[in-house]
Amino acid sequence: MARRASTPSWARSFERQWVSLARSSLQAGKRAAAKALRPATGRRQTPPGDGDWIAGIAIGAIGARRYRLYRPPDVNFDERLPLLVMLHGCGQDALDFAVSTRMNRIAARERFLVLYPEQERAANSQGCWRWFDTASGRAYGEVALIMKAIDQVCALYPVDRGRIAIAGLSAGASMAALVGSRHPERFKAIAMHSGVPPGTANSTLSALSAMHGHGATQALPASAATMALEWPPLLVIHGSRDTVVSLDNGQAAARVWADAAGATACDPRAVRRGNRYATTVTDFKRQGKPVATLIQVEGLGHAWSGGSPKQPYSDALGPDASRLVWAFAARQFRT
Repeated sequence: MARRASTPSWARSFERQWVSLARSSLQAGKRAAAKALRPATGRRQTPPGDGDWIAGIAIGAIGARRYRLYRPPDVNFDERLPLLVMLHGCGQDALDFAVSTRMNRIAARERFLVLYPEQERAANSQGCWRWFDTASGRAYGEVALIMKAIDQVCALYPVDRGRIAIAGLSAGASMAALVGSRHPERFKAIAMHSGVPPGTANSTLSALSAMHGHGATQALPASAATMALEWPPLLVIHGSRDTVVSLDNGQAAARVWADAAGATACDPRAVRRGNRYATTVTDFKRQGKPVATLIQVEGLGHAWSGGSPKQPYSDALGPDASRLVWAFAARQFRT
């Protein structure tokens, strides 16, 4: 019987090191995967209320983004429902935003779908949409991913493609405006809550300056002016005590939208309901048609107005922004 050749000592050492490295890499990969999936598999799985909370994923040139879709209960086979796209702010995910805004409760009553695209922490450690990163093109890549999520939901679920609106908070508000300005023909309404308008920053550094009200907002693209009557109306909600994103940005957003459509400002009006914060409402109209509405909430900081109590980035004392957003979008759907 032939003797088995012995393995050289250097080879055995190399093999032991390779096995150790492989095991370490496997464990590191498991830890990384668990960390990446933590926002989607945390303790809370679904927001409160009836209806379906459906998971999905959109894939594009710069990667993938998860999303959640809220579908109200008892949707009929032949129904076609409006779609509201909701973009969360920094430090939030889809579930946090749904719980904070309680938009699903309104959707269940009024019967519309709500799409919550979700930023990946690998793309931004704070979960912020990169609305500002236009110089590198990263912002437009995220716009494309959000549009892919919308297209996917339209293909798979009973969406009325003629009744789609988009809204967001903070970085989500800025991204909502950017998405809407890039694809105005796809949306009937846009809502910004505490955000920075497009054309105010093009990098991380300029975004920080813009958030504090030090950026100059550029005019919207010339194509916007030529589409004045089709340009989706804009609702802006901003707190007077917002120390994260200056109120100047809310005013600039409404103004640049109005300028693009050749609209003029109407006289501001004061509104107060019950014990909630008072508001100052300014409409911008062209030939009697509303182009932009600015709602300045007195005493509100950097938080969703009228949101769920004790939730981060939420202030229950403000007027209900979710109702305001839906009412604004529903008016545009009817016209």
